[in-house]
Amino acid sequence: MGRKFVVGGNWKMNGDKNQINEIVNNLKKGPLDPNAEVVIGVPAIYLAYVKSIVPNTIGVAAQNCWKAPKGAFTGEISPAMIKDVGADWVILGHSERRTIFGEKDDLVAEKVAHALESGLKVIACIGETLEEREAGKTEEVVFRQTKALLPAIGNNWANVVLAYEPVWAIGTGKTATPQQAQDVHASLRNWLSSNASPDIAETVRIQYGGSVTAVNAKELGACPDIDGFLVGGASLKPEFVDIVNATQ
Repeated sequence: MGRKFVVGGNWKMNGDKNQINEIVNNLKKGPLDPNAEVVIGVPAIYLAYVKSIVPNTIGVAAQNCWKAPKGAFTGEISPAMIKDVGADWVILGHSERRTIFGEKDDLVAEKVAHALESGLKVIACIGETLEEREAGKTEEVVFRQTKALLPAIGNNWANVVLAYEPVWAIGTGKTATPQQAQDVHASLRNWLSSNASPDIAETVRIQYGGSVTAVNAKELGACPDIDGFLVGGASLKPEFVDIVNATQ
C-alpha cells in the first residue's frame, strides 16, 4: 500500500505568539514519528512567523485562499502570497467555510484548481452534516463534493490529501466510530476507483477529521483506509504529539 500517514493540525482562529511558541516548542520536543507527515494550519496573520520558527520537517498550511493570484479582493490571500512567505500547503473546503461562509462545491473546486496551479499542496475537505447523515445521504454528499474536485485536480493528485470530516463530529465531542469512519473512507476510495482511476484510489491519502483525540487516534489510525487525521482543537494541545504518533 505504502501511503504515508499524514496528520494535519487545523488551529482555526486560535493562538497568539505566546501560545504559538508553546505549540511549536512542544512539536520540537516531540518526538514525532519520522514516518508521519505533519502539517499545521495556521491563521494567515501568523503564517510567516510560524514558518520562521517551525522545523523544516513540519509543513505549514494556510487555512483558506482565494481563486486568483492578486486583485481587488479585500481581506483575501492568494496562493502566491502563501508561497511567498514560505508556506507550502492550504486547507480548502473546510466544513466551516462551507457552512458559515456559504462556500459551494464549485467555488471550492475553483480554489483547489488555482492553488494547485500555483504550486501549493492542498488538503481538500469533504463531509456531511448531521441532517444529511440521518437522512442516509452520507455517500451522496461526499461523492458530490468529491466529483466537483475531479476536474480541478486533474492529474495533480500527488499534491492533494482528501480530508473526510463528518460535520456533526467536529467540535461536538461526537466521533464517528472507527467502523463508521472506515466505511466512508472505503466507499470513497471505491468511488474514486470508478470515477477517477484505480491508481488514484489506491494512492490518494484520505484523512479523517472529526473530534480526533489521543484517546481514539490509535483505533482510527489502524483502519486500512484511514491515512491520517485533520485535527482541530486537539492540535492546540500537547496531545497532538500522541495523535501524530498514533500508528507507531
